[in-house]
Amino acid sequence: MACARVPLDEQQVTEPGPLGKERTLPALHPDRTEERCFVPYKPPPEDGSPADVEEFLEHARFITEDLEWLLALPHDKFWCQEHFFTPAVFGEIIYENFLFDIPKILDLCVLFGKGNGQLLHKMIENIFTQQPSYYNDLDETVATVLQVFDTILEKCGLQCEGATAAEPMKLNAHKKPTAMTMSQQELSDIILYLCDSTTTINAFLDIFPAACTSFQSHSFLSSLTSFYETGVPDLEKAIRKRNFDDKSLQEDLWKRLSHSCRKMVETVHLLLHHTCLQPILEGRENMQTFAEELLQYFTSFLPEKRFLTDYDEQFPVADDISLLQQAVPVIDETRTSYLLQGVESAWDSVGRRKPQSQTRTSQAQASASPSANRGPAAGAAASSSAGSKPQEVREPAEGESARGAEAMLDVPQRGNNGAVCPLIGAELESLLSCIRDLLPDLGEGFLLECLKEYNYNSELVINNILEDRLAPNLAKLDRAMPRPVEEELPAVLNNRSNVFDGDEFDVFRREQVDMSRVWKGRRKGENVREMLNDKRHIAEQKARYHMYETVVDEVVVEPGESATAYELDDYDDEYDDTYDMNQVGANDLDGDSLLTRRPFTVPQVLRKGNKEDEEEEDEDDQEEDASKSAGNRDQFVQDPAVLRERAEARRAAMQQRKGFRPERSSNVAGRPKGQGQTAETLLDRRKKETNKSRVANHNRRSMADRKRNKGMIPS
Repeated sequence: MACARVPLDEQQVTEPGPLGKERTLPALHPDRTEERCFVPYKPPPEDGSPADVEEFLEHARFITEDLEWLLALPHDKFWCQEHFFTPAVFGEIIYENFLFDIPKILDLCVLFGKGNGQLLHKMIENIFTQQPSYYNDLDETVATVLQVFDTILEKCGLQCEGATAAEPMKLNAHKKPTAMTMSQQELSDIILYLCDSTTTINAFLDIFPAACTSFQSHSFLSSLTSFYETGVPDLEKAIRKRNFDDKSLQEDLWKRLSHSCRKMVETVHLLLHHTCLQPILEGRENMQTFAEELLQYFTSFLPEKRFLTDYDEQFPVADDISLLQQAVPVIDETRTSYLLQGVESAWDSVGRRKPQSQTRTSQAQASASPSANRGPAAGAAASSSAGSKPQEVREPAEGESARGAEAMLDVPQRGNNGAVCPLIGAELESLLSCIRDLLPDLGEGFLLECLKEYNYNSELVINNILEDRLAPNLAKLDRAMPRPVEEELPAVLNNRSNVFDGDEFDVFRREQVDMSRVWKGRRKGENVREMLNDKRHIAEQKARYHMYETVVDEVVVEPGESATAYELDDYDDEYDDTYDMNQVGANDLDGDSLLTRRPFTVPQVLRKGNKEDEEEEDEDDQEEDASKSAGNRDQFVQDPAVLRERAEARRAAMQQRKGFRPERSSNVAGRPKGQGQTAETLLDRRKKETNKSRVANHNRRSMADRKRNKGMIPS
């Protein structure tokens, strides 16, 4: 056989021919195919009888033999990674022989997506890269999926928004079956088909995000949201109000409808993220275009109130808009405010309130628990897969009854996104008393577990106990189970932490406190005048300041006297004498010399009123003022321009020392109309619009008080 590094489609093999002579054929020649009939797989028997089990084991042994034979074939007959194809030939083989097609790829994603996402992504990306014809097949598949939604609406007697009738409606068109009138089998088939379709599409887009562009090119988002708004309420109503012979079927259909709704919401988020948000986060070109497209999609969601609330509960719109404002500062603030107000209006229109975890990004102060009109998508938001624990759904509207399995479906939601908020105190005792009045033989511990299971709905607990339809985990419990003993919480004082812990007045840790050091009001025997006349602290401070009174520029060391008496160091030969002859910073710009030293002045508050000291200081000040005036005697009136220049220089020097950077001047006028505006102009306009409430006429009272305090206005 040829070298393994040669592509398999270019290799040649030599084998005996029909007449016994050797012949050379391509490794992938049709004459080299092996004919074998493989045994199809069958699932294990459900009843588990010995004969059926034995038949299944024998069937599985045949399948094992087929697989072992297949794996024992050489590389040119059963392909593996040690040999490879030319990309063009590989794409042709898998496409022309239907080794992979879009339905198979979708099934691979939904069956093996969990735990194998990276491997599937690499495989599917290689398939679409080597054979671009699969994108054409994907376009046809998207059209088929959209037809599925239209068919479901038609079966339910509904018409998708935007659909146009090819012919006039017949007079007997109103007799078409609806979700309420169709058979239970047909309703079950529709919901199962919807659950399968939405789950498969979501898994495919999650593993292969490059397909989002193909879905968007067919206006998939608008069709999906319209179906959600039109079809989901009708299907939900049919499940809740119809009388099912098998109540477990009703519960199963509700779980699958809730799962379908959650997958539709997640699919919309995937499409928006990979087609709009991801390019913005990666900083691609034309970010403004992607941001505009995302805002356009959010605007199109505003009429779909039911869908918008379910979407906002799982993926808050306010977070995406905040991200846009950070990445693209030129976003129109008026438009984003309109979108956020539209989201709040959608919550109000469906009679629901936002969870408490989302109120931090909105202006409304909503409650943590959703209201009665809760949709199935919101109810399934906390579940992770179709096989997870079923989610309870909204309460029945006015006039609706809650009996049997319907009551199971009408249990209120558990707090915020399924989180139970248990009752305490008088409310819990009231529920227990209500149930024990009817069922006195039951223990309080058993009743507490029942209430916890059914979200503290006493009527539902009584109904299920009387009809013996409790959940399996409750049926195993002892019905006389007593109430568990509550553990006593540790004392709060033992866990307190304070800066005064352990001091002499810590009454929580000290049994005896010196009460002579504790008093209220004026202390007995204390004279206020004597306390005010006590100036000992002033004398102590004056002695401290006298230490700094003498300022010595040079210290003369007499011959034979040690320099250590003045704490002088020895001469350092490494000292840099660059500045010895320069008076750096000695003279500032206003001409006043900083080299002229003045004696230290004792603060006025520390003086005892010695007139001789005050007279000496006054004389020194007068002499200093006279020396200054003598130096500038020829300048009777200084030039104002020179004074302004000196003041500006001092201000600049001070700002430079403090590291102050002057603020950029605001430019809200911008360019003439029609020539476009820069990003700086748009930011300045937004800042002015935001901060304009701090000026204008809002501080009239403070300015009036300021003028009155300065005597400008007679009081």
